Amino acid sequence: MADEGNDREELRRRFAAEARAERPDLALLCLLVAAVADPELDARGIDEAQIELDRLAGQLPYGLRGAHAWASALAELLGERYGFEGAAADYRRLESSLLHEVLRRRRGLPILLSVVWIEVARRAGAPVYGVALPGHFVVGFGDPAERVLADPFAGGRPLTDQDAELLVTSSTGERWEPSSLEPARPLEVVLRVLNNIRAWAAARPEHTDVALWAVELSLLLPSHPAALRYEHAQLLVRAGQFLRGAAAMEEYARVVEGVDPAAAEAVRHSARAARSLLN
Repeated sequence: MADEGNDREELRRRFAAEARAERPDLALLCLLVAAVADPELDARGIDEAQIELDRLAGQLPYGLRGAHAWASALAELLGERYGFEGAAADYRRLESSLLHEVLRRRRGLPILLSVVWIEVARRAGAPVYGVALPGHFVVGFGDPAERVLADPFAGGRPLTDQDAELLVTSSTGERWEPSSLEPARPLEVVLRVLNNIRAWAAARPEHTDVALWAVELSLLLPSHPAALRYEHAQLLVRAGQFLRGAAAMEEYARVVEGVDPAAAEAVRHSARAARSLLN
């Protein structure tokens, strides 16, 4: 158990260092998340997953030009030839958020399938980026004037802007905002992957440990919602780490004191309640 704990701490150190790199490696960050989730994924397994992405990229046609050509080639390779796609059942599996499992199973959540597309296309020199639509992640090719969208969850189905709008309104009920089509930065993608893992664990109280490490990795990112600190504290208490949880709540209360004194006092009350559980 001690070795497993040390391995996890080393993974977190690598994750934090990569997240602060000048050009963070999206695939590596996703694989480090997967390694925290799956102790059987070691350094060799991480390398093998990167090699598989290289292998897939090497099968794209040479000399592609234009966003439409790239989108079509990726759909033919990954969607048709290799069968990367998703289904409703994938939302119920933690493996659907782990890159090495998505490469093995060729199934996953929209965002992980999009990571596969992005990383394969990027290795081949494509002008590719992630598009973080509310409720459904897709990929884009080309500059904004030529933008071509594809949905890896549907095997690479091409999307018009109107299709993207329908995806958003049907899956979330939210109002469509054209700003949703802006390219997502790698760290934004990683935070959303971790948010999905947290959501999966939140629906399964027996997996508090999963929610805890997902929050802790999120807190290692240079930019994250401040409210994650309070969620982290609550999860520590739920996991029986009452003193650590109470201390984290008190620290969060100090952060919000100047903005919302009433909220800070409520958090301090929760901290006192957590400490009382030791009595």
